Amino acid sequence: MNVDLFDFALPPERIALRPASPRDSARMLVLDVPDGTRDARVSDLPAMLKAGDLLVFNDTRVIPAQLEGQRGAARIGATLHKREGPRRWRAFIRNGKKLREGQDIHFAADVVATASDRAEDGSFALTFAGEEPVELLLDRAGTMPLPPYIAAKRGTDARDADDYQTMFAAEPGAVAAPTAALHFTPDLMAALDAAGMSHATLTLHVGAGTFLPVKATDTDDHRMHAEWGRIDTATAQRLNATRAAGGRVIAVGTTSLRTIESATGEDGIVQPFEGDTAIFITPGYRFRGIDGLMTNFHLPRSTLFMLVSALMGRERMQAAYAHAIATNYRFYSYGDASLLLP
Repeated sequence: MNVDLFDFALPPERIALRPASPRDSARMLVLDVPDGTRDARVSDLPAMLKAGDLLVFNDTRVIPAQLEGQRGAARIGATLHKREGPRRWRAFIRNGKKLREGQDIHFAADVVATASDRAEDGSFALTFAGEEPVELLLDRAGTMPLPPYIAAKRGTDARDADDYQTMFAAEPGAVAAPTAALHFTPDLMAALDAAGMSHATLTLHVGAGTFLPVKATDTDDHRMHAEWGRIDTATAQRLNATRAAGGRVIAVGTTSLRTIESATGEDGIVQPFEGDTAIFITPGYRFRGIDGLMTNFHLPRSTLFMLVSALMGRERMQAAYAHAIATNYRFYSYGDASLLLP
């Protein structure tokens, strides 16, 4: 499909630079019955779902993956985006023309990494020196990797260490938050539980590739980035049991959805899964493992807007986004939510 079909005009003032407070006070656009569109709040979610529904969250934890350093006199920026070994990460490099394979980058707090294996996309593999766990090195030298559309407007500060982490964050390894889950609070989870909804977790370590623009003119020519994910046996069994009992599996975030769909066979049965996924969902895709999605508002021409268009229909999502823009919904990682129930 032509990528231009997924374009729309977004006023820059619609980009949220801070999350709603409290988190569950964010607005939520609900698309459920055919052509039905309702304005609500995230705190209304228990009334929008049914007893027996299962919400699936991504329990990845964002690491301080943004690093600033030097190679000689040249300033080098690095954004880690995928782990390749115990001490080795693939990283996007700023000022990469000043870096060659085999050279060391000296970051803050005496953290040093050697660059190697430059890829076609300009990224390098960085191997960190020493014996300390890389997580400790990043805690010393790194900062939270805010999305580029926020970082271009303001610097990272102390608030982001909490704001850009979900209440489910447990497994370190993401360099971008699973942002739909940022809206959830203990009070909201208690209300969902009281209304008869349950929840489960899986892991997908979100990579910085999620922010890369689609440069191809046709979706068939786009190469999707790979991310590591896992669904254990117990979680797969819960998802299957929910649907067998007549409940719905509601993915919270596109990362949860992509992991579930990667683990689901043509028969609609979710299998345990561990490994990389580069699933690219566009209109025409037949969803096998999920019955709904809660997600934020996405970039024009992005793979994520293509995904929601596949779920609800491209024209319907274009109309929904036009409504959201006209009625001042807040977009992107710190923005408002949508609940999509096909």
